[in-house]
Amino acid sequence: MIHIMRRHYVLIIFLCLLAFQGINAQDKAGRLSESKPNIIVILADDLGYKDVGFTGSKEIFTPNLDKLANNGVIFKNGYVTHPFCGPSRAGLVTGRYQARFGLEINLTNSPFDMYNGLPKTEQTFAKRLQKSGYKTGIIGKWHLGGSYGFHPNRRGFDYFYGFVSGGHNYFPELTEKYRPLIGKKGDPLYAANEGTKQPLTRNDKLAEFDEYLTTALSKDAARFIKGSKDQPFCLYLAYNAPHKPLEAPEDVIAKYKHIKDPNRRTYAAMIDVMDQGIGTVVDALKKTGKLENTLIFFLSDNGGHRPDKKGYTFADNGPFKEGKGSMHEGGSHVPFILHWPGGNLKTGEFDGLVSALDIAATAVALGKGDTSGKPLDGKNLIPYLTGEKSGSPHDALFWRIETNKAFAVRTEQAKFLLENWGKDPNPKLYDMEKDPYESTDLSNKAKKTRAELAKLWNDWNKGNKANIFLQAGKYQKTRLELYKKLYEDLVKEAEKKKTLIVE
Repeated sequence: MIHIMRRHYVLIIFLCLLAFQGINAQDKAGRLSESKPNIIVILADDLGYKDVGFTGSKEIFTPNLDKLANNGVIFKNGYVTHPFCGPSRAGLVTGRYQARFGLEINLTNSPFDMYNGLPKTEQTFAKRLQKSGYKTGIIGKWHLGGSYGFHPNRRGFDYFYGFVSGGHNYFPELTEKYRPLIGKKGDPLYAANEGTKQPLTRNDKLAEFDEYLTTALSKDAARFIKGSKDQPFCLYLAYNAPHKPLEAPEDVIAKYKHIKDPNRRTYAAMIDVMDQGIGTVVDALKKTGKLENTLIFFLSDNGGHRPDKKGYTFADNGPFKEGKGSMHEGGSHVPFILHWPGGNLKTGEFDGLVSALDIAATAVALGKGDTSGKPLDGKNLIPYLTGEKSGSPHDALFWRIETNKAFAVRTEQAKFLLENWGKDPNPKLYDMEKDPYESTDLSNKAKKTRAELAKLWNDWNKGNKANIFLQAGKYQKTRLELYKKLYEDLVKEAEKKKTLIVE
């Protein structure tokens, strides 16, 4: 009888412990959902859709990204707002379509131009979160204005380590591989890319750069996380990998001997080092106990390089058509994930339409950020990922290049686009349910759908501005002509003045 009673007591204690653990787990989940989460946005540069493991690559190894994807949410229809670098970043950091404020080109690095940058009418997500107590940082590529007023430190970021221009070499010394990309000394193209060989900066001061750039950025991101202590933080980690120039450490390139093409082999190594760096960031989160309550977004700023006239490209945007710069899927349909262990998300694949715009909206909603000023175009994704809301966050997504050069609109069912260049500048219409890879044009058959999508785009476009900036190369050419004109005018003015004669 005593033994039976003891067994009963043991069973009761065991059940109590289980119940206590359950209450603790619920309490922990509740506290995590109520507290402000940390937010990390990791942006790759010119990454091909199929060049990471979680989108199907068998050639390139990305174990750290794949682990985040497999334990998070993979957005099967995740898009950026523009098919090349600068405008895509403008949409991401503001949470507003960049056509709303007329920024549809790649801004050049012009340190003395107080007008050439992300318009000051716009708030970054960092600025909105800064106002609610977040420590904010950007590490890597800015590309949204190089002068004092547009510097990241004056656009909501407490901390900056990286470069303000649109590109940078990967090794401390400028390699000969990069010279064809920046032109000859004295050419406008050379001037447009001067930032690629400039030192990195930390806030407003020159910073050390003594190792492979991607690794340096990753290590600095880990230091930022460790230094945040108990303050919620928002970190924008904007790699320039795997953007040109194709440069990577030789030992990592050697891992990819199975890839025959030497350019793709180096490109693969660049992605590999980026993935290693993401592992460094995750390790810092684990060591500081912050991983559970940190949202990690990962995406690319646009698709990988599109095929040339002979069909060659070192990036793989498969199964999508075209690549960087195109209104077809390969231009803006990107690898896109969200990882948040403490968010009680339904992990796995999510099919609804998701945009880079949603990152700002989600971050501001969760971080109780400032919502004043211009309205955000994105949606808070979390209710859709917990099951609180069903369906797609967006009924339609929109794209535009320089006011009228190209456009696209996509619903869950169809996509209508026009590219005003090339041999066939006619509109295209695709059935995105039956033909997601855009193989069959229905523009002359499904005229009702075409008219509906055209109306959607026209209604959206009414709230936009015309592009008000110059592309980098044209900007630099115009700038140099202005300097020349200024000098010539000064010479003429000097010639008119009388020479002083002293007796």
